Amino acid sequence: MAQKEKKEEDLLKEQCGDDTELYAFLCHTLYVDPTSAISKSDLAVLIDEAEENVRDKNYGDALRNYQRAVNKAIFQATQKPGEKSKYVKIVRELAPKTAEVIEKVKEKAEREGLDERARYLEKEIKNYGFLTERIQDVIKIASLYYQERLDKMRANERQAAIEKEQKETRKTEED
Repeated sequence: MAQKEKKEEDLLKEQCGDDTELYAFLCHTLYVDPTSAISKSDLAVLIDEAEENVRDKNYGDALRNYQRAVNKAIFQATQKPGEKSKYVKIVRELAPKTAEVIEKVKEKAEREGLDERARYLEKEIKNYGFLTERIQDVIKIASLYYQERLDKMRANERQAAIEKEQKETRKTEED
């Protein structure tokens, strides 16, 4: 495991305390760099695309769009505390829909003899059940984690800008 990933894992473990279920779920769900990992698309667009995919029985794309929507809603809840209840409601609405789509994808994997994929998808269905039950805990820890990550990322960006400016200043002085 890379040193950076180990630090993030330790941070998350510290924030979750003894709640191993929550820790396991969040390790699987949260991003080290949320600003580049979270979809830039509007949440409503992601949801509309997922629903259109379901109508078209394109369950693979529906799953991707629902997952992107859930991840975005979780992130938005962490970044907009005044609108947290709105995003919690959205996650609670999307989680069972996502689980239903995962079930369709799992059935296809089973028909195709992709047993390992089907077992993974069964775990994903359980994860969305966990999310529905523990959304408040998920948002609480995700808020702490993402705030810490974003603070570190901003500090790294500032340090890089300072170093760039210093390098340019030295180059100008040498000329």
